[in-house]
Amino acid sequence: MSVRLGEIAPDFQADTTEGKIKFHEWLGNSWGILFSHPADFTPVCTTELGAVAKLRAEFDKRNVKVVALSTDSVDSHKQWIGDIDQTQKTHVNFPIIADPDFKVSSLYDMIHPQVSDKFTVRSVFVIGPDKKVKLSINYPASTGRNFDEILRVIDSLQLTANYSVATPANWKNGEDVIITMAVKDEDVPAKFPKGHNRIKPYLRTTPQPNL
Repeated sequence: MSVRLGEIAPDFQADTTEGKIKFHEWLGNSWGILFSHPADFTPVCTTELGAVAKLRAEFDKRNVKVVALSTDSVDSHKQWIGDIDQTQKTHVNFPIIADPDFKVSSLYDMIHPQVSDKFTVRSVFVIGPDKKVKLSINYPASTGRNFDEILRVIDSLQLTANYSVATPANWKNGEDVIITMAVKDEDVPAKFPKGHNRIKPYLRTTPQPNL
């Protein structure tokens, strides 16, 4: 099946390096990131898991739970974690799902048939507290993910979920945002008391409202 934006993320039960989880129950009222890896003991994935571990405080600050997935076993994952901790100078501080039967990989359409029917692509899913998919990205196996960019997207998703704004190209937390076209000109001053700039009738900016 294909997982589309705005749909409920498929629920599942799985064994992980931190015990068995029921995905929706494990998420609770948090945001979540589910990201997959082609296999254990692979070089790019080793650097990615280390990068995520180092960003744990940033994810916690945003109420985001992180879980990785590889189609190898829990025992294999735990051995791999030793390598990650050693080579990346960190401590893996989030669960890694074991998916040897490809149940979760198939649910989230992570299999890469052009390479192998047992090869998961480097996928990322951001899931909101409502359990709906807010973002999905697929990377080729040769390209490591930019988790600073994923944090930037989460900042945008969390901001735009609560205010009638959108974020412009290359936006970073703290910069001006765009007032959505759903807000009438006459309603802007009350909704955005920090002021606004009317560049075009369809392009109005305002300071980030939650700061």
